[in-house]
Amino acid sequence: MPYNKNMYTTGYYKEPGPKLDEESPFESMLERFRFAAEVLELDEGMFQYLASPVKQVTVSIPIVMDSGDIRVFEGYRVIHNNLLGPSKGGIRYAPDVTLEEVNALAAWMTWKCAIVNVPFGGAKGGVRVDPKQLSDGELERLTRRYTANMLEVFGPDRDIPAPDMNTNEQIMAWVMDTYSMNAHKTETAVVTGKPIILGGSHGRKEATGRGVVTVTLAALNKMGILPNKCTVAVQGFGNVGSVSAKLMYEQGAKVVAISDITGGYYNENGIDIPEAMEYAKNHDNSLEGYSEAEKITNEELLQLECDVLIPAAKEDQINRENAGDINAKIIAEGANGPVTANADSILEDKGIMVVPDILANAGGVTVSYFEWVQDRQGYFWTEERVNRRLNRMMRNAFDNLFEVRNQYDITLRQAAYVFGINKVAMTLKLRGLYA
Repeated sequence: MPYNKNMYTTGYYKEPGPKLDEESPFESMLERFRFAAEVLELDEGMFQYLASPVKQVTVSIPIVMDSGDIRVFEGYRVIHNNLLGPSKGGIRYAPDVTLEEVNALAAWMTWKCAIVNVPFGGAKGGVRVDPKQLSDGELERLTRRYTANMLEVFGPDRDIPAPDMNTNEQIMAWVMDTYSMNAHKTETAVVTGKPIILGGSHGRKEATGRGVVTVTLAALNKMGILPNKCTVAVQGFGNVGSVSAKLMYEQGAKVVAISDITGGYYNENGIDIPEAMEYAKNHDNSLEGYSEAEKITNEELLQLECDVLIPAAKEDQINRENAGDINAKIIAEGANGPVTANADSILEDKGIMVVPDILANAGGVTVSYFEWVQDRQGYFWTEERVNRRLNRMMRNAFDNLFEVRNQYDITLRQAAYVFGINKVAMTLKLRGLYA
């Protein structure tokens, strides 16, 4: 199948980061870090070590455009930490990406990998470019030159890229091929998120949504609510939202509302999710005109009385203005940053359990790890085995965070950072500093 540039925004296998403060993304990350450091009583030296990236690389990327002109782009790769293993993190192509943003996202990946017990450190990469303005050939040349400039950084035992904003499996295939040609051997494990024919993993399409459902079921169990007795509302019907809705439906839950950019669709008796997915598939991936449910707004969907609310659309959907009107018992963050920081205390006062994005949507990086393991072994798993192992790792991660939550009497979001940072700090103490 020929490469389709429109695949940028429809790739399934991404390792995205949270919404960060636009003025100072690294400070935004550090605010979360400082809270956990205070809880853990980290000394100043340990704090400085864990807050500082191991390596920051900035490169110039000259390419010949289709016109024959030469243009130079700027590329970045930040390795925040590699104490737990080789660093891991996506590459994003965006015209406004900055080194500070990449720094923050690399740190976030460190804690996320620690939380789900994946033996990786955190990294992130980026190129300042609008990929929509490039032809297929220009995009390939950009990717290959960026990779060539990072040959001493990348490696299956050093640093493993993956898709992120505006990158996809084709771009990962180019990264893998460029690295392999310079290594004089095919090295599939140098990237994840590749096409299956090149060593990608089965189960990746549903990985993030499946992870959301696994931790949702764990949260329901803690509250003593049976899946087949609960009601669910899902905001967003893209890959994560539709998969989450489908898997909850298969658990016997009553999915009373779904939505996309055209608005919300509510049926108190429950929506047939496979039917709704088929409708969207046949209508240009849109729910517009879906007649098996009452039309409501996305805002009204958030305020429905239900057991589980899965915001899987975009950031800042639940904020200080509407948090008091949320009537769910559990919020499982399928999207990145759907709940603003100033809404956290309101939801906590209402007794709503929020399963944070740093855990809830970690299915992608977990299956990234599975792909790397399979590539290293040269032995590939069935989708059933991938799903089974994903469910186990996500459930174990939830149980670990719940224990930390109870130990320190904090929220699950706070527990996520406390757990992740404590794991990396303990590893440093055991390994010591190389003189």
